[in-house]
Amino acid sequence: MPRKGAPKQFGLSQGSGFFISADGYVVTNNHVVENAISVTLTTDDGKTMDAKIIGRDPKTDLALLKTEQGGNFAYVPLASSAPRVGDWVVAVGNPFGLGGTVTAGIVSARGRDIGSGPYDDYLQIDAPVNRGNSGGPTFNLKGEVVGVNTAIYSPTGGSVGIAFAIPSETVSSVIAALRDGGSVARGYLGVQIQPVTAELADSLGLKDAKGALIAETQPGTPAAEAGLKPGDTIIAVNGEAMATPRDVTRHVSQIKPGESAKITYLRAGKEQIATIKLAALPETKTTMADPSQTKLSPTFGLTLAPSKDGSGVVVTDIDPNSIGAEKGFNKGDLIVEIGGKTVTKPTELRAAIEEARKEGRKAVMLRVKNEDGMRFVALAFPKG
Repeated sequence: MPRKGAPKQFGLSQGSGFFISADGYVVTNNHVVENAISVTLTTDDGKTMDAKIIGRDPKTDLALLKTEQGGNFAYVPLASSAPRVGDWVVAVGNPFGLGGTVTAGIVSARGRDIGSGPYDDYLQIDAPVNRGNSGGPTFNLKGEVVGVNTAIYSPTGGSVGIAFAIPSETVSSVIAALRDGGSVARGYLGVQIQPVTAELADSLGLKDAKGALIAETQPGTPAAEAGLKPGDTIIAVNGEAMATPRDVTRHVSQIKPGESAKITYLRAGKEQIATIKLAALPETKTTMADPSQTKLSPTFGLTLAPSKDGSGVVVTDIDPNSIGAEKGFNKGDLIVEIGGKTVTKPTELRAAIEEARKEGRKAVMLRVKNEDGMRFVALAFPKG
């Protein structure tokens, strides 16, 4: 810990980037410059120049810079179409600070989700990419930028042939927004969504385990005003089928706030359509209920108690070898509904479980709240 009055400590970060216009706009990764007090660019011929940050977008890990001195810079174009799996690509950057380095490989996969953010849609490439390559371009054989080198998968910290690049279509839209206003405005429905598992599909009476199940609608949001409810399943946006929650998130985010989106959803097995005017994406956070310490022990390995404010039933303990543990329950989780009916006491929850079992249901669906928000959980009845 630094002693009182000691001078502040500063560090240096280095990465890669590339010019996208003759007047000095440069693309790189957000994580390369996010804590920067000043930015210096070094070109391939050794010239250095100061740059300012025009805008950053942490959600896609992109940043736009501009040189603070005039010039007529050589620049590279962004590709207008996505590469195919198996296409040859070339990665350029500054690995380990060695300077301009070129490596080659192929596109191994598209649409990768690596858990870095809500809009993950990476190209996977096998061209050697290492630390310092972040922010550098991935070229196709026409000399067009098809991606921005961003991350690697590696148990050693060095390249093992699995690298990820932000595709050019994402780069193009995000950078255009940063250039115009310094930030990215994304459309917002106001729903918390989750995948439809086979058990949830059975509980909801759905034919296929596809789409995005609405776990919560935020009050006063476009979704709430349009009448969307927990338990509805979004299956299409503007007529395009949505297989997963990630599809919905990405498509809605690409629609500008103030514009309308046609949302197709299933309610009680029936298809409905709502045309919804989207708002701007806000920063939101939900809070947890305060649990009581009175303990009861129903099925599924969960020990439960009524919440102090009467808003649901709190999980106070979990059998580590139980169905509840397998489904990811944690102490402090608040069960607010079972089968679409609100519960405030463990006895109500137990009665609803027994009723579902007598009706011959294969699983029972709970609506659960924690510090991350709301979700649905399907608990399958043990066989035999």
